[in-house]
This record gives sequence, C-alpha cells and structure tokens, in this order.
Amino acid sequence: MNSLVDYPYLEQAQLFGIRLGLENISAVLEAFGQPHLSYPVIHVAGTNGKGSVCALLDQVFRLHGYRTGLYTSPHLIDVRERIQVNGHLIPRRELQRLLGKIQKQEKRLKASGQVAGALTFFEILTIAAFLYFQEKKVEVAVLEVGMGGRFDATNVVRPEVSVITTVSYDHQQYLGSTLGQIAREKAGIIKEDTPCVCGVRSQEALKVIRQKCREARARLVLAFGAGRKFSLGRTGSGEVFFYKTGSGTYRYRPSLPGRHQGENAAVAIATAEVLSKRGWNLEKDRIIRAVESTIWPGRLEIISSTPLVILDGCHNEAGARAVSQFWEDSVGQPGILVFAVMKDKEIENIARWLFPLASRIILTRPSLERAAQPAEIAARLGQHRRKYFLEDKVPSALRLALALSEGRVPILVAGSLFLVGEARQFLKSYRDRG
Repeated sequence: MNSLVDYPYLEQAQLFGIRLGLENISAVLEAFGQPHLSYPVIHVAGTNGKGSVCALLDQVFRLHGYRTGLYTSPHLIDVRERIQVNGHLIPRRELQRLLGKIQKQEKRLKASGQVAGALTFFEILTIAAFLYFQEKKVEVAVLEVGMGGRFDATNVVRPEVSVITTVSYDHQQYLGSTLGQIAREKAGIIKEDTPCVCGVRSQEALKVIRQKCREARARLVLAFGAGRKFSLGRTGSGEVFFYKTGSGTYRYRPSLPGRHQGENAAVAIATAEVLSKRGWNLEKDRIIRAVESTIWPGRLEIISSTPLVILDGCHNEAGARAVSQFWEDSVGQPGILVFAVMKDKEIENIARWLFPLASRIILTRPSLERAAQPAEIAARLGQHRRKYFLEDKVPSALRLALALSEGRVPILVAGSLFLVGEARQFLKSYRDRG
C-alpha cells in the first residue's frame, strides 16, 4: 500500500517532511510558464469535508460536460489517486514523465539559487497536477488544500471562487492552538475581489474569515447563513436533505452517507450557485444528480454488508463525532472497532467518540513510521483495556475482526486514512478470494 517504488524522486522527497511556504513552488512554476494560471480553478480549504466537497464539485462539472481536473490528498492506495482528469487517474507513465521534468527543473533552479533546499513531496505532486491539467486542457480544476491554506503549496492559484468548508482542531502544531488562529491560516486562500463560500459555523472562526473578506473586498457567501436553510427530513425510504436558497429548494439524498455529507453537499450547492452567477450556467437538476452520484472512497464507505463493514478516515475529533452520530443513527448497535491513528493526533479526543461504539476494539497500525504503536494507545486509554486486542499489522487486525464478527457483528475501521487505505486493499483481495 502507498508504494512509491515506481517514483524514486517522490519516495526521496518524503524524507524532507512538511515545509510551509510558497517561494520554492512559485519559482518552479514560473520556470514552467505558470501552468496553474492557464485554466479556471475552484480552491477548497477546511479542516473536514474539503475532499468530499471537491469530489462533489468535480462531479457537478463533469455532469455538465466540462473537462475537469481534480487534485486531492492524501491518497488511500495509489499516489495517482491525487491527480485525476474526468475521473481517471493520471497514468503511471505520465506521472513518471512529469516527475522527471520537475526533477530536472529543480536541479537547475537550485544551481542558480532560485530554489532553496529541496522541494517537498506535496510541492512536487502539486506541480505535477498543474502541468498535467494544462497538458490535458482541462476546462476547470478543483483543488483541495493540503493543510491550512495561507502557506499551502496550492495557494499560488487565482481561483474563480474560494471555499472554506469547516474549521475545527487539527494540525495545531502548524496552524495554531485556537479556532481563530486556524481560521486565519485557512482564510489565507481568500483572494482580492473573489467570492468566498463558507460552511463554517464557529463564531470565533467566522469573525476571522469575515475580516479577511472585508480586507480583500471578497464577497462572503455563508452556506448556512441568512436566506439559506438546511434541514434533514425522514421518509419511508430513509433520510432526505432539504437545502433552501434564494434560487429555490434542493431536495437530495447524497450517495455519501451521514448528516455531515448532507452539509458538505449544501456547501457544494452554494458554490455551484455562486459559479452559475459568474457565467458557468450550472443547472439545479444536474447539481442534484451530481450530489446523488458522487463516489468518494474511505468516507463512511460501506465495503461489505455481511458482515456490515464501514471504513472512515476520521483523523480528528470533528470527524470522529460525525462517524459516531452516523453509527448511532444508522447502525444502532455495538460493533467491533479496528482503530489506528498517527502519533501527532489528539488520540484521546478521537477515541472519546469512537471507542464507546464498540464492544471490542482492535488496536493496530498501518505501515508508516508516524503511526502510533497499539501498546502506546492502550496505555494512554487504559479505561477501555477490557475491550482491547492488539495487532501490529492491519491484515491480522482485520482477520481477527472478521473472526470475532462471525458474520453478524458490524465492523468499523476508523481513525486514519492510511489505515483505511490498507484495509480497502486487504478487504478487496479477501473478498475476491472468498
């Protein structure tokens, strides 16, 4: 899983970690003739929901016949998932070719002093996406911010619209310890005279975003503000969402489960309406069809029905709370939890929402140096010790979960997108063998 053996330049770049700043990527893009300025862009930031909103918007444009580029992170299994055109992953040879071009350019710019240090893994992939989208002549590109916004490598674009989905606690070591500080980083994607669609509800965070919009003379569109009403209804065939805007009422059942995905869909709808007023002519019926047909793996993904197996990469407290709400509303019984998380996450806050859902908890770790050890998680959360099983490898953890389930008890695989990626790969091969 996540093998980069075909891409040694990328594999090496992983060693350099995270470095926030735009100087290096700006120098490389200038040397390539500014490919990121050759097509319209929708730029999406947020703590949670940004990947889902990107996938929803990509589907909206594809259903209207546009040629789309989609850039997201992280990937679940194959790094090529991050760069897609019209729903198709970038071919392996194309990625290798583009990486070769970027590596040569980096060496040249280093020698002339225009690039300091090494390009990061994320910067390299962002440049590759920009180049690929230009070559494929996309008509619109939907870009997910990697982390924060202000100093994120994607923040070199001049978007048609900026979108901020949510603001909650994550990556505090980089973005700040308060919601206001985190919001300031995410509001860094707001550009002069460019509308900003915002799904944020926290008043502390909204205050910062409003101020940034005033400074940039950017029109702020609150997805859940005055004149827009979001609600959840129930019919004989299940949940249905209603989103009332100045243009009418959207009634939809998202293909992505959970109330939070209903809210993400509302943010995407509000963004589509803003773009319609800017000349994109997006139709209500097709927008609803896009919401109801979007596929976004690893987010409350039901991968098996017997037993019920659900995967979700809820790597922070807000994500874990959304999973907990979905589990209680839709599953309604204790399950078996397969849990793994990175060392730098707030493990106790995530566990507070997930661990009560389970009668048994299997602690494991994906094949990453940054993953927390199962024994370390068990020591930090000793109050649940009677529920624990410890398995060092994801496949053995899943085999144990399936054995304990006996085809009856539901299984939740959650806590990290890296765990979800390995689990998807294992469960697919397990199903194919069975």
